Amino acid sequence: MTLPESTENNALPLAGIRVLEFCHTIMGPSAGLILADLGADVIKIEPAGGDSTRRLIGFAAGFFATFNRNKRSFAADLKNTEGRALLYHLAAKADVVLENFAPGTMERLGCGYEDLAQKNPRLIYCALKGFLSGPYEHRPALDEVVQFMAGLAYMTGPPGQPLRAGSSVIDIMGGMFSVIGVQAALRERERTGRGQMIKSALFESTAFLMMQHMAGEVVTGRPLPPMPAREGAWAIYEPFQSADGEPVFVGLTSNGQWQRFCEQFGRRDLLDDPAYKTNEDRVRARATLRPVVAAIVARHKRAELAELFDRIDIPFAPVAKPGDLFEDPQLNAHGRMLDIEFGGGRHAKLPRLPIEIGEHDFALRRQAPAIGEHTAEILAELGFARHEIAALATRGVVTINDEASRRS
Repeated sequence: MTLPESTENNALPLAGIRVLEFCHTIMGPSAGLILADLGADVIKIEPAGGDSTRRLIGFAAGFFATFNRNKRSFAADLKNTEGRALLYHLAAKADVVLENFAPGTMERLGCGYEDLAQKNPRLIYCALKGFLSGPYEHRPALDEVVQFMAGLAYMTGPPGQPLRAGSSVIDIMGGMFSVIGVQAALRERERTGRGQMIKSALFESTAFLMMQHMAGEVVTGRPLPPMPAREGAWAIYEPFQSADGEPVFVGLTSNGQWQRFCEQFGRRDLLDDPAYKTNEDRVRARATLRPVVAAIVARHKRAELAELFDRIDIPFAPVAKPGDLFEDPQLNAHGRMLDIEFGGGRHAKLPRLPIEIGEHDFALRRQAPAIGEHTAEILAELGFARHEIAALATRGVVTINDEASRRS
């Protein structure tokens, strides 16, 4: 559904850039989401029956609505010669293609880089895969697979219990790296007049995250343990139980923070103790210091601790659950939560793009589209007459969602 015209912002940074998105699940759609939020016209190319992500259940039930706002849906049978011809029409007028299907899929459909670049030499074609070029490039991959493969799961869980991160961090980061590549290629095209092929990948994105731990092994001369068993750089950097049983994360990472903490709670004796003088001293004395801090925190309720720590500039955080974010005052400031529809009359606030650029408003311009919601609209933009569009739908070449189009 398109929102009222008053919410449209035609001066967004990527206004005028057209993106064709051949993507499903998270990695590719997250790249399309970022480009769409930044103002690009992102056309989601779906099979006639729609993106399979629409039908996911359980943990993945909210994926489609989450990652497909501000896009238009064009549904066509790309295995059909006529369907591919329509795609070639679109590609000839596009700036960017995103695709995250299994290796070789787009080439078999006649929609690979070489196929589409012949129609449009200025086209920037971004393939989001499991692996970059190399011995693994033929393999399919998933977010969780590469978290285990590249050491992230090992570093996240306690010793002997590797654990994936609590969000699809690699899918989303792979999408972000794709956007970085697309923006760089758009800038290069301004100089050369030509497009090019781009790849981003899940495995290499995870390895990029592991750089800090790889470097740590070099500097320390020994393998690093998982994060729950790590040798901390700061003595106090973990959750503690408050008086009302609610955990609060406290980080005392500088001497100034340690001084303010002790003064706030009337513990000058801790400041005067030479065993706790510097951060390095406190790390060495962590076994005796931690119970002292835990006892101080346990005498105060979470709300009181939040007020105190906020006032004296101590890093802290409640141990929140995802559902706690819906009403978070920081996230809701300045309209930064977007009212997203999930179908069946359900809707909820979700975060908008987490950047600020000048006075731009990265608002919700379109809800996630219905299957083929914009097929007729896009074909009309290509110059097809109404009767030609109807004939294509009758032959099953395209899917047109008339009801959704009327709602728009």
